[in-house]
Amino acid sequence: MCHVIVTCRSMLWTLLSIVVAFAELIAFMSADWLVGKARSRGGAEPAGPGGGSPEPYHPTLGIYARCIQNPGMQHFQRDTLCGPYAESFGEIASGFWQATAIFLAVGIFILCMVALVSVFTMCVQSIMKKSIFNVCGLLQGIAGLFLILGLILYPAGWGCQKAIDYCGHYASAYKPGDCSLGWAFYTAIGGTVLTFICAVFSAQAEIATSSDKVQEEIEEGKNLICLL
Repeated sequence: MCHVIVTCRSMLWTLLSIVVAFAELIAFMSADWLVGKARSRGGAEPAGPGGGSPEPYHPTLGIYARCIQNPGMQHFQRDTLCGPYAESFGEIASGFWQATAIFLAVGIFILCMVALVSVFTMCVQSIMKKSIFNVCGLLQGIAGLFLILGLILYPAGWGCQKAIDYCGHYASAYKPGDCSLGWAFYTAIGGTVLTFICAVFSAQAEIATSSDKVQEEIEEGKNLICLL
């Protein structure tokens, strides 16, 4: 018999686990990790105010993707071309970025698996006498470590030629030069922080679902148990 147990803590943990997994996945796939210096639509440096030049655009560069001006659509509003610049893993611009891609991919895979399992914790709270909440919390902690390693290694690749092309000759390891950090980088950092929060919160979800009140409800034969 499946006893569906819903508590505020377990529901919040489940929602946060899903949000964190999606946030990290979207950040990883985005090209907005580095925002390059402004360029005119014609490819030259943008003219000053009153110069009559078109509004400049900022090319962006991700771990394996980039967004640049699409020369075939200069007269359309959406004239940027986004997609992977690397057709294979070996073509990623820096060895540090290759390591970043590996660590982030492993961490995100773990987070996605935990997010999937978290949906079923309302019905199943243990496997082989092990609490799912505790196991998932441990996995989220491990995933957070992988994410931290990836984020630490990522700036070390700013000295690669690809980054220099976007950020100027002053770009070097841990110095973005003329580039600024994009939303994807900050999203990855925020997702990493939330990952550890989820790992801690999983213990609270375990306490809530294994409380005496829940056990009393189960003994009374109730299949749907909702607690604050």
